[in-house]
Amino acid sequence: MDLTERLRAGYAPGVATSIAVPDRTIPQMVDEVAARYPQRVALDFFSSQTTYAELAERMRRGASALAQAGVRPGDRVALVMPNCPQHVEAILATMQLGAIVVEHNPLAPQKELAEEFASHGARVVVAWSKSLDKLSFLAPGVRIFSMDLTRALPPMSRLLLSLPIASARARRDELTAVPPARARSWDVIVDRARPWEPACPASPDDIALLIHTGGTTGAPKAACLTHRCLMANVAQSLAWVPVLHEGAEVFYCVLPLFHAFGFTISFLAGISLGATIALFPKFDTTMILTSQKRLPCTFFLGVPPMYERLLTTAAEMESDLSSMTFSLSGAMPLSPELAARWEETTGGLMIEGYGMTEASPVILGSPLSSARRPGALGLPFPSTRIRIVDPQDPSVDVADGQVGELIVSGPQVFSGYWGREDETEEVFADGWLRTGDLVQERDGFIYMADRRKEMINSSGFNVYPSQVEDAVRSMPGVRDVAVIGIPAGSSGEDVVAAIVLEAGASVTLADLREWAGKSLSHYALPRQLVVVSELPRSQLGKVMRRKVRDQILEAADSAAEKIRAFTERMPRQ
Repeated sequence: MDLTERLRAGYAPGVATSIAVPDRTIPQMVDEVAARYPQRVALDFFSSQTTYAELAERMRRGASALAQAGVRPGDRVALVMPNCPQHVEAILATMQLGAIVVEHNPLAPQKELAEEFASHGARVVVAWSKSLDKLSFLAPGVRIFSMDLTRALPPMSRLLLSLPIASARARRDELTAVPPARARSWDVIVDRARPWEPACPASPDDIALLIHTGGTTGAPKAACLTHRCLMANVAQSLAWVPVLHEGAEVFYCVLPLFHAFGFTISFLAGISLGATIALFPKFDTTMILTSQKRLPCTFFLGVPPMYERLLTTAAEMESDLSSMTFSLSGAMPLSPELAARWEETTGGLMIEGYGMTEASPVILGSPLSSARRPGALGLPFPSTRIRIVDPQDPSVDVADGQVGELIVSGPQVFSGYWGREDETEEVFADGWLRTGDLVQERDGFIYMADRRKEMINSSGFNVYPSQVEDAVRSMPGVRDVAVIGIPAGSSGEDVVAAIVLEAGASVTLADLREWAGKSLSHYALPRQLVVVSELPRSQLGKVMRRKVRDQILEAADSAAEKIRAFTERMPRQ
């Protein structure tokens, strides 16, 4: 029996080992759900609501607006927006035309946006008015639509924002800005457009979405996800939680739509289920818990730091979280302690998912049963096969229980990187997707060991940063830690710990090595210690080790340059 079959023995009751991959496009799915639940609320944005019938119509109105701007099947349409109804409309409108959605982080620096645009070459952009100043690099021929976030708010909220008082002006300035003269109003044009009548010309195997990888192991790349890939992962995800009720759930869409986890699970899976999707433009605990009183959430998707902060604020606000029957955590490890606290507070179940953008994104999940293991990556999703292989030779499976690289095969796996055939070839091995993650199978579950590309070579020994971080993080006085490797000549790399201290704490390198030496081999102990005020994190709260490494190396280069300059100025003896 191979690894996948052995692991499937841990499935929760009622979960099938395989799914029928839907043979339809995403716009077709929207039409089908709208036909079943025309008057059910599809989107909720601070109590401004859109029914499924209205959403289907807005999809077609948006398609008319884009078609008039010259969008044709296969064209790329760049979206630079936070979570909001206009974002959803633009996604579906683009796909209705058989065009390709390209997601961007609206808070990304201009340099990053310029590099991404240069790669995909979109000629039409729909952007939040507050992000347009960073798009000044766009060529004159690019058509720009400006989206006003305030227009999605309820009428009373818009009225309050228009008041001639300082607080209203300040709040209005946070939400909107005067767009450049060349930008046309997305909101006005869609309101006036006639619904697009032709059917979606795309096939399920056409690219629906370009979504950028996190860039933690290099420059961000755009993963090509087809309608079939996305619909397969939606079907897999819903099969994993068969107790969800069609047409009755409330999903909170807090994770950004430019992240695959939020796009597929919070958004697409929610629509497929006929759920009401509450959209939040940013993660704000007070905002979320205020909405919880008005529209209780039944399915919440987040990352561990979000759950930690929600628990703290919920205690302060005396919020009732008992409606949250199911919660899914991903993108980074979930501690058993946090999972237990969340389940005790909500009375529901907390499960974990593991994935990557290149797999639409979910690959593994914890079972929805008492057998779940907080901290484990989980079990392969239905119709998903996995292997654990030698990172140097992915044709060879490692022995049972040994650490190796996780490789994946399944209908959710992407078709490649946009415009990067060489990197696409590198990420596949005989048709299997190489995740770059080092994992281990223990007691019927998959556990993370580390990122292959972030593994440190210390004097010929492989050092896994996460294992060193676990040891250092347990030390009194240490609030947070990131472990990276920096070049050390013939020794390979030195292990460096960047730590954030608790208030008033003091930790030396000798103290740290003594503490960590209780659980780590000598070669894995940090050789350098850097104390920082905070660690750089992604939009989802995940520590970006690569950025920590760049900052440390940059600081070292700067110090070396100052020493060189000082010595050159010293009088010669």
